[in-house]
Amino acid sequence: MEYGLIEREFHIDASPEVVFEVISSPAHIREWWHADAVVEPVAGTTGELVWGDRASGDAHIAQLTVVDAERPRVFSFRWVYEDGAQPASGNSLLVTFELVPMGEGTTVRLTETGFRERGWEAAVLEQHYNDHVAGWDAHFAGGLRTYLTQLVSVP
Repeated sequence: MEYGLIEREFHIDASPEVVFEVISSPAHIREWWHADAVVEPVAGTTGELVWGDRASGDAHIAQLTVVDAERPRVFSFRWVYEDGAQPASGNSLLVTFELVPMGEGTTVRLTETGFRERGWEAAVLEQHYNDHVAGWDAHFAGGLRTYLTQLVSVP
């Protein structure tokens, strides 16, 4: 099996402007990704995603750096890098949401790359890759699509 790239795609009856807001706004991220988010959709800014309770010490915190924020077409960020590191190819993963207008809606394309470039040993690479596949399938294919559908169907 190739562990280099995750790709997911779906169509939603919402404009690219609405979809961009949902994938890049902390208030919306909290709803579909179930993470507290501190992020500003501006290239070069840093932020974080927090799953769990930070106060109790029972939280998973992921640092991220926004790479591209071309409203309403592309939102991308790097994550899974060491604290204090400048995220780049080879030391982080790159997540890209590409939003393509299609009729009255939007085709949402997600890619996550950089697994092989991290230089992880085979078992670690496979574990990270499979964890991310499971996460994106639960939250991207499931949570994001469901949340967007509910959001645009509210009168």
